[in-house]
Amino acid sequence: MEKIIQAAVQRGASDLHIKSGDVFRARINGQLIPLTKQRLTPEQTRQIALQLIPTERDRARIDDIRDYDCSWGMPGVGRFRVNILRQRGSFMIVMRVIPIEIPTFDDLGLPPVLANVAANERGLVLVTGVTGSGKSSTQAAMLGYMNQHMRRHIVTLENPIEFLHRDLNSSITQREIGSDTEDFRVGLRAALRQDPDVILIGEMRDIESVDIALKSAETGHLVISTVHTRDAASTISRLVAMFPSDEQQIVRLRLAEQLQAVVSQRLLPRKDGSGRVLAAEVMVVTGTMRDCIVDPARLEEIRDLIAEGRTTYGTQTFDQHLMELVNSDQVEFAVAKAAATNAGDFELKMNMLSGRAAGTTSGYGF
Repeated sequence: MEKIIQAAVQRGASDLHIKSGDVFRARINGQLIPLTKQRLTPEQTRQIALQLIPTERDRARIDDIRDYDCSWGMPGVGRFRVNILRQRGSFMIVMRVIPIEIPTFDDLGLPPVLANVAANERGLVLVTGVTGSGKSSTQAAMLGYMNQHMRRHIVTLENPIEFLHRDLNSSITQREIGSDTEDFRVGLRAALRQDPDVILIGEMRDIESVDIALKSAETGHLVISTVHTRDAASTISRLVAMFPSDEQQIVRLRLAEQLQAVVSQRLLPRKDGSGRVLAAEVMVVTGTMRDCIVDPARLEEIRDLIAEGRTTYGTQTFDQHLMELVNSDQVEFAVAKAAATNAGDFELKMNMLSGRAAGTTSGYGF
């Protein structure tokens, strides 16, 4: 098993799938690729699951496990976020590869304005996107930047712990749900008594976690978390919609006061087939945007404000970044168009820029 995992990581796998009755598979450049020819038996899969479960107590109850999250490390290869589940009565294991090194903003292709976002002393910063879009890596890069440049106490609540941070200029306390604290709710309430400057919550899952996160920001902390939404505007709508209708206007006011930035991201295949590249929308909240958050009728203005703030605030929409990726020959036009927020508008702008560039030698002229 370890040789197969090592070979998969060397080929750039992001995830490993181990299932009773199937071969080992790995997700490489977004595609699920078979790694072996021999199918695993139920007992082999069970034994692999036993190897990955970290505590004797949980190993003893393996036959009662239906869904189980943990992390696992392999010396010299890396760390993995592990989910053990049952399907058709047998075990299946999905392992997400976590790089050993803490990524930087440059490594991930994130714009320089993220350094300013990480430097905020208080408020709420959200990283959004679908599952597998690199949200955890972006959060790790933000903590890594703080750790290099600031003197802070950073408390993380994760399920499970993914990137391991060494204390440099900052002190980083990493707590795993289930082993270090009972659940997100208990851990988040306790974090407020641990003299934190920054609190990282793996995910805002429900009304209570959103409410406590906002309260943490309101009491002078910087809170970083994730939401499964496509872009900045839909993130605000999703958070507000979690609450009963009679509380939604108050939540809008609280968000308008505390939200500092939203980073939304998608991973796209590279044009040369060498992997995937990040496309990111970055909203830095301004006074005008706060007015739009409070007034639901003005929420649609946010995308235009993000686009207009590129020079002044370093913000960018998905479509602006996608144009850059096409112009720099990193992503195919058809792939970028499919990922664009407004495909028709994206194609029109690309055609205009292409036509403008036809008489020059300097590309699209962004």
